[in-house]
Amino acid sequence: MKQIRTAEARGHANIGWLESYHSFSFADYYDPEHMGVSILRVINDDHIAPSGGFPTHPHRDMEIVTYMVDGALEHKDSMGNGTVIPAGEVQRMTAGTGVLHSEFNHSHNEPVHLLQIWLLPNRQGVTPGYNQKHFPLSERRGVLQILVSPDGRSGSISAHQDGLLYGTLLEQGDSVSHDLAAGRTAYLHVARGKVLINGETLSAGDAITLSDEPTVSLTGIDQAEVLLFDLP
Repeated sequence: MKQIRTAEARGHANIGWLESYHSFSFADYYDPEHMGVSILRVINDDHIAPSGGFPTHPHRDMEIVTYMVDGALEHKDSMGNGTVIPAGEVQRMTAGTGVLHSEFNHSHNEPVHLLQIWLLPNRQGVTPGYNQKHFPLSERRGVLQILVSPDGRSGSISAHQDGLLYGTLLEQGDSVSHDLAAGRTAYLHVARGKVLINGETLSAGDAITLSDEPTVSLTGIDQAEVLLFDLP
């Protein structure tokens, strides 16, 4: 089964320093038909103006993944972490029993583009944690590289959840595929460019949910950057 969610169908918020597109219900955007897929609860496609950002705010019992598309994000939290996350890096924050954090555009001149992803944890009340890792773009070209997993396999970032997150960059004509085990669901989000996924053409901001399909096939049409979630 295929279900396409176009970029134009997403929720939208613009508060000046932040323009955000919500794939699923979030904040003031509520759509009971789009509350998430499996354990994937949030994908916010955020564009943050120079020097703009989220002041200190709390989270708990959520695995929060930040995928940087362009620019650099400055992060501080109550665990004592203070870092800059540039494009090409992935951050995972385990909110667990509770954490406070802030996120700001590190640049006074250039905007930031990121995907903020929330995954429901496989157990609650864990100790908060943090990890950040660089995944060179060159190592994602023409391959599906695993970025986040439950067990840190193949150099990925571990998280307290039961999904697998892969990333790929595809030039025109490049093809990759992923075998989907019985009972699992694939959700693919196009971060940029245009790609053919199981016979469907998707562009930046579009997404597709695939279930009861043994293989996920992707072919680049126009320098595509895609995230693939393999979900329980």
